[in-house]
Amino acid sequence: MGILHRKSKSAAPVDLNRGVFAGSSLTLANRLMQVGIDGKGKFDSAAVVAERALADAKGDREGAIDQIVSEHRRLAGAGGFVTGLGGFLTMSVALPANIAGFYVLATRMAAAIAHLRGYNLRDPNLRTAILLALIGGEADALLKKAGIVSTGRLANVASRGLPPAARMVLDKAVGFRLVAQVGEKLLPRLGQAVPFAGAVFGAGLDVYLLHKVAKTARTQFPPNAALLQRGASA
Repeated sequence: MGILHRKSKSAAPVDLNRGVFAGSSLTLANRLMQVGIDGKGKFDSAAVVAERALADAKGDREGAIDQIVSEHRRLAGAGGFVTGLGGFLTMSVALPANIAGFYVLATRMAAAIAHLRGYNLRDPNLRTAILLALIGGEADALLKKAGIVSTGRLANVASRGLPPAARMVLDKAVGFRLVAQVGEKLLPRLGQAVPFAGAVFGAGLDVYLLHKVAKTARTQFPPNAALLQRGASA
C-alpha cells in the first residue's frame, strides 16, 4: 500500500481552540484513549492484550512485546479489520475509517508495551504520554509549547506528573496533528519522525509505520523495575 512521503516544512503556530479541527482534535485524543487503551466491545483493552501475550510467552515480557508488535502489524495489514475498527471513531471524528482504525491499533500497541514495561495505564499522565508516542519527534516541541520541560523519555515526563490543563493541551495538540494531516495535508511525523501526508492509504495500511510506533514506544517506556516489583508484590 502506497503512502506519500514528503519532507516536512515548518508551519506557523496553529490556534487549537479555533477552526474546523478545534473540537475534533480533543475528541480524537479522548476516543483513542477510550478505545485504544481501554478497549471497546470485542476489541480487547491494551492490558488484556498484554497479559494474554505475557501468558503465551511464559512470563517473558520482551517476548510478549515482540508478539504484540507482530500481531498488530498483521492486523494493520488486514484492511477490512482496520476499517471496521475505525467505525468506533468516525462517528465523532472526521477521519476515514481505515486511518482512524490505524490510530486505534497504534495506540493499543503502544499502551500494551507500556503495560508490560510496568506502567499504570489508568494514570492520566501515562495516557497522555502514550498519545505523544504516536507523533515521535514532535513530542518535545509540543511539551515545550505546553510549558513542560522534557527530561528525556516520555515515561519520565509522565512520572513527574502533568497539570490537568497541560494534559488537555497536549491531548488536543496530538489529536490536531492526527486529524489535520488528513484534512489539510499537514505533515506530522508518526512513530520516530516518519513523515506521511494526505488521505491516501491505498488498499491497506503501511505496517512499516506501525513498526516505527512500536520502536518509539520501546524507547520511550523502558522497563520500570520499581513498578514491576510493586505489581508483583501487590
